[in-house]
Order: sequence, then C-alpha cells, then structure tokens
Amino acid sequence: MKDLLHNVRQCTICKDYLPLGPRPIVSAHADSKIIIIGQAPGLKVHKTGIPWDDPSGKQLRKWLNITDEVFYNESKIALVPMGFCYPGKGKSGDLPPRPECAPQWHRQLLDKMPNVELIILIGMYAQKYYLKDKAKRTLTETVAEYKTYLPTYLPLPHPSPRNRFWLSKNPWFEKEVIPVLQRKVSIIIE
Repeated sequence: MKDLLHNVRQCTICKDYLPLGPRPIVSAHADSKIIIIGQAPGLKVHKTGIPWDDPSGKQLRKWLNITDEVFYNESKIALVPMGFCYPGKGKSGDLPPRPECAPQWHRQLLDKMPNVELIILIGMYAQKYYLKDKAKRTLTETVAEYKTYLPTYLPLPHPSPRNRFWLSKNPWFEKEVIPVLQRKVSIIIE
C-alpha cells in the first residue's frame, strides 16, 4: 500500500489539463474499513494537501457524526476522490473530476484494502462510476434508493454549502439517510 500511495501521489497523468498542476490527494491504509469516494479536491484542499479540509469536509464529518481524529485515521477511513487533483474552476463551481484518475488508480487501491465494510459514494460522478447501470436517472433518485445499494455502497449528495437548496428541498435525506449513515459508521469504526 505504501508504494501504491507513493505512486498515486507522484502521478502526472493529466498534468496538461490542471491549471495549478498536479497535487494528487489521497488517504488510505490496508486496514481501512470505510472508503469515502468524493469528487476532487477543491482549491483550499489543493493548497493544504489535506483531504476534505474545507466547509464540505466539516459538513461531511457532521453527517458521519465523527471527530476529525476518527475521520483522518487512515486505518479506519480511506479518502479516495474520483479525481485526485484540483481540476480548476468552472462556471458554477469547480470543474468535474479528471476522468483519468479512477480507471488508473481506484481498482489498485481497493484491492489493497481487504477489510472495507462500506463505500460511501459522494456525488453523481462516484455514483455513476461505481453503481453503473444501477444508478438512477438523477442523484436525488439514487440517494433516495440508498437501501438498494447497501451493505456495500451508500450514496450521498455532496456536502458542499452550495447544496443548501437540495437539502432544504429533500428533508427526507437528513431525517432518514443520515441516521442510517451514522449507525453504520459507528458500528464499523467502533
């Protein structure tokens, strides 16, 4: 695992498409029990090199009901984005994750984590990649059908502050899905 993480962090496969250059950000351990697969690092995370070190990460830890200490304990939780580097700014937020990363690295990483009990899929990119034709037409439909994907996967919307409107429009998510998420995470990491 150590050699693989070193190789991932040295990756330059899409360097010509990254406005700030490559800085692959990933956190994993052979003993990880939960994998959180997000989109791609934002600008703040690119600068600090710490996954989910932004308001989205703060909200995600609140949803999971865990401390920073638990969240960043690689032997408990692996943090693997769909795109490992900051993709740049788009019209309404960051650009999509680079498509080269997941096919190049994900299978290798997952193969080195035999103790994984849950893969949390955050956002449409992760859900479409992992759920394939089992993903529903929209993110909302996929998240609403979360029980269909358990016990292996649990799809979530992105915890970005930009999703305030989605959360207010879908109050069932915090009432129904978050308690299930918190229970599963608590049981697995205890």
